[in-house]
Amino acid sequence: MPPLSAQWLSSKASICRLLVKGYHRTKVSPLIRTYASDATRTLQKISLRDYQEECIQSVLASVNNGHKRLGISLATGAGKTIIFTQLIDRIKPDSDEANQTLILAHRRELVEQAARHCANAYPLKKVEIEMGNMHASGSADITIASIQSINSGERIEKFNPDRFKLVLVDEAHHIVAPQYLRTLEHFSLDTKQEDSPILVGVSATFSRTDGLRLGAAIDEIVYHKDYVDMIGDKWLSDVIFTTVETKADISKVGSAANGDFHTRELSRVVNTKQVNEVTVRSWLAKASGRKSTLVFCVDLSHIDGLTETFHRFGVDARFVTGETPNVERSKLIDAFKNREFPVLVNCGVFTEGTDIPNIDCIILARPTRSRNLLVQMIGRGMRLHPDKTDCHIIDMVASLSTGIVTTPTLFGLDPSELLEKASVSDMQRLKSTRETGESQPARKVTFVDYDSVFDLIADTSGERHIRSISQHAWVQVGPTKWILSGPSGTFIRLERESTELDTHKFVAWETRALPKDLSKSPFAKPRKLLQAHTLIDAVHGSDKYASEHYPHYLISRYQNWRNGPPTDNQLEFLNKMRGEGDKLKPEDITKGKAADMITKLRHGARGRFATLDADRKRKERKQIMAQEKEKVIQEREKVVVGPLLA
Repeated sequence: MPPLSAQWLSSKASICRLLVKGYHRTKVSPLIRTYASDATRTLQKISLRDYQEECIQSVLASVNNGHKRLGISLATGAGKTIIFTQLIDRIKPDSDEANQTLILAHRRELVEQAARHCANAYPLKKVEIEMGNMHASGSADITIASIQSINSGERIEKFNPDRFKLVLVDEAHHIVAPQYLRTLEHFSLDTKQEDSPILVGVSATFSRTDGLRLGAAIDEIVYHKDYVDMIGDKWLSDVIFTTVETKADISKVGSAANGDFHTRELSRVVNTKQVNEVTVRSWLAKASGRKSTLVFCVDLSHIDGLTETFHRFGVDARFVTGETPNVERSKLIDAFKNREFPVLVNCGVFTEGTDIPNIDCIILARPTRSRNLLVQMIGRGMRLHPDKTDCHIIDMVASLSTGIVTTPTLFGLDPSELLEKASVSDMQRLKSTRETGESQPARKVTFVDYDSVFDLIADTSGERHIRSISQHAWVQVGPTKWILSGPSGTFIRLERESTELDTHKFVAWETRALPKDLSKSPFAKPRKLLQAHTLIDAVHGSDKYASEHYPHYLISRYQNWRNGPPTDNQLEFLNKMRGEGDKLKPEDITKGKAADMITKLRHGARGRFATLDADRKRKERKQIMAQEKEKVIQEREKVVVGPLLA
């Protein structure tokens, strides 16, 4: 046992810290227990909220019915640790020797938080921690263990399963991870055995998106209270939502194993100067008066970029990562709680086990497909605090066609709904309005689908730009390729080419038709006419050449012949691709329009349509797969009271 200095003992907080770290197992235990007991005498008896008592009664009723492995679904800020501590005394042992309790958690903060609550609630019980270099004896009344440490080496062997009446699991959506399952097996909780202790798991997001079934460890959910209900009942802080569209294109960001976005790819898309500035400017415009803003980023690189952007705009923003030393992290959190600086940036550190009630603004700077993650992030700002009336959630929404989950989707709204300081009741009213059909959000069409090759060649939208530059009858035959037809099959092809430096140039080629009696090939080798840096220059140069070498009546799109009826040959050529009941008639099309359509066919329209059609079908298949995957994820994320599938 290390010696205790007078300075160390003078701090009551430090003595409490010694208590929960297990130092009381030696000679100093009377001193520390006496202080702990004195401290708890000043505490009033805990007055449970109605739903907390209701939850405890649900657990006890299930236990009385013979169930052993139970789940509680409670929103962040509902007081799950209070329920934990109450269950320790409420659940009676099956035998005189089975009177110990084990609490499992996966984060240091959760372990320390549970230890503090237990030490205060049970001053006469022996409370120990099994975590890192802190080793519990295995015989304490209450042991709080990190799941990593209890599975390290043979540390779990000192815990005799026969002496435990209760195993509590915090953030129990992790309970089917291998380390948890190994621990449950040690206590005979991997199967339904009569002599095993009672298992109770608590989580605010009692579901998984990776396909692992919680039913492998928990038999039934006995109680569920959603955060929306708790806000309505005033047990959680009021929340207002604002969504800001950043225009970040996440359509090509891949999926990780858990179904959410691939972290590195997502970071490259959202961690840009433009998106970071939109984020900071949005906060300055909408929430700069907030005193404690927590920002969720994608990764460390995103933290750096966004923190630096806050600094450029004169905002004192600081950050915490998983690599931040514990002492430094504690100092930063204490300073943030004391409102010494307004913005704290993190990635993945504060999604679970964070108790900072003064948070009055959340910036969701990372898009997600996971409802669980979204709820976890929002939940950080829902705790009640005397100095705040509500928490402002600013959701930086990226592109909306990739199964993204946003704050509107939590209320059954379309993700494209843009909100401005909308309360929970506003969102519910908006949902009701949408369901009754009073108004519908505008849908944007950003691409054209062609049902047939005829639709493709009949579309004139591609010619609008080039014909605003030129008076000649240019025809677009590809995304960056245009044709101007000359006499006897001769034509000019203008196309955009990419250079090695990823810049563009426009090149014009002339392909001359050869007389049939002079050559086996119908065309001469293409001849380069010019190249230019802009389309306008390339068109003007090509027009000048065509005006000097081709008959004006052939290339000008303002000739009278173009408005006349099509020839029989033109109709016969075009009707070959149309069904028997869908043939073109002379009154359906002009001669000029027919000429343009034939030009498109001769220059690859069939191949282009096949490519577009294959791409469309591929996108449709991908969209269907994404929708099916999203449905599966949504089903997994639903929480209902009742049995779980194994």
